[in-house]
Amino acid sequence: MPTLRWLTRDDDVRAAEKVAYRLLEEVPELSYGDRDAGNMLIQGDNLEALKALLPYYAGQVKCIYIDPPYNTGSAFEHYDDNLEHSQWLAMMWPRLELLRELLAEDGSIWVSIDDREGHYLKVIMDEVFGRKNYVTTVVWRSSDSSNNNVTQFSQDHNDTHIYGRKPGWRPNFLDNPEKRKHFKNPDGDPRGPWFDGNNMQNPGLRPNLQFDVTAPDGTVIKHPPNGWRWSWETIQDKMRTGEIRFSNDNKRLIRRTYLSDMPGLPPSTLWTDLKITSHNRAAKYELKSLFPDQAVTSLFTTPKPEGFISQVLEVATNPDDLVLDSFLGSGTTAAVAQKMGRRYIGIEMGDHAVTHCVPRLQKVVDGEQGGISKASEWQGGGGFRFYRLGPPVFTEDGQIQPDIRFPVLAAHVWFSETGGPWTEPQVLTPFLGAADDHGYALLYNGILGDKSVSGGNVLTRKTLAAIRAAQGDFTVPLTVYGERTALSEATLKTEQIEFKQTPYDVKARK
Repeated sequence: MPTLRWLTRDDDVRAAEKVAYRLLEEVPELSYGDRDAGNMLIQGDNLEALKALLPYYAGQVKCIYIDPPYNTGSAFEHYDDNLEHSQWLAMMWPRLELLRELLAEDGSIWVSIDDREGHYLKVIMDEVFGRKNYVTTVVWRSSDSSNNNVTQFSQDHNDTHIYGRKPGWRPNFLDNPEKRKHFKNPDGDPRGPWFDGNNMQNPGLRPNLQFDVTAPDGTVIKHPPNGWRWSWETIQDKMRTGEIRFSNDNKRLIRRTYLSDMPGLPPSTLWTDLKITSHNRAAKYELKSLFPDQAVTSLFTTPKPEGFISQVLEVATNPDDLVLDSFLGSGTTAAVAQKMGRRYIGIEMGDHAVTHCVPRLQKVVDGEQGGISKASEWQGGGGFRFYRLGPPVFTEDGQIQPDIRFPVLAAHVWFSETGGPWTEPQVLTPFLGAADDHGYALLYNGILGDKSVSGGNVLTRKTLAAIRAAQGDFTVPLTVYGERTALSEATLKTEQIEFKQTPYDVKARK
């Protein structure tokens, strides 16, 4: 597969593994509403924030949408959007790698871009996500009017590259009410709205289905050129249910098509209906209505409208799915996700994480009625937790920071061993769980309430008994992390235990 070369590529493709794992520290005064709703707003560099999320959310995100700087020198002032080409690629590569790790097996990533970097982005996404996982590129009409001041072409669209985590990703099909107006139910059919049509012909040539049908009055109805869609036995069954009947003049067969049997329409790659996916000018109006006291020049100049993001989430997610936007900007993705009943993680590095995203999402919780609120029947509710990036979990020489809490280290141990996220239980025990018929335990920070020198952080008969008690149905084999072990090699072998010493054997997964 062709690869893209740039000045610092060799360093950039290894950049993600060199990023420190940092803590995520909640700022309660900036959190709002129901803090247990499963929504996160993170302020900080998105590369470090993505790395911090891995031990908790690897493989959990159903849809990633990002709208990174386009490297045109004309985007909103909150981003440095005049990066040199190599710098831009250096910024994107490690972030795409971490985003891939966070994506669920049945998930998809959507990246909006314009023609300046779009083709280069496609090549590096082929490499990071796999060319076989490329789905398509959606063309969105981003402007409701052409720019008459340009000397060449008016740039009236954006592209959005879509990749699945695995081959064969399937979108949700869409219902178009305009194309369903002809469905009615004047006779109160219990199966719901319907329409009568002549769609009885087989799409392919089927000689075995080329039979004539005789109507009750003796009229012979000739078969369609390709044959009927069904055998005569199936047609008779459908006649008994009322799905198929003879016309009043007995010259043709009529099929009743029910709205409930329509699976929807596959989404198009061309999004030009401004009433559905909206445009940049409408997005500016949405922001102005949210921040009426701010000058237009202080707001984002090219935000995405709620209509566009809602179409992305309609195609890519279902209610309660987790959505991630690591270039959150003004907070549109998070706002739309909440209004549509999805959970979200939003990452924004600038001050506007506090000045724009927090107040916007607070208004969403309070039931603001802009954007897609009426269409989605949004009345408010939910909430979010606000986080900032804290210190690294590990020191520069790989040691555990002395004040790291048990759940934090547990998450990193679990992630380093299994590659998956750890879910913190309501009651903490030294037994972290089992994966692939192997158990993992951590003796750290006095988890058993004994912080003495030879106490709860040391693997002894007593602490092993506590681990076994917490295991439940799971028995062996077991990996135990602790300060040291007082058990002999023979005992460890008999008990099928692999002992790893903290801090030396604790590794942050690269």
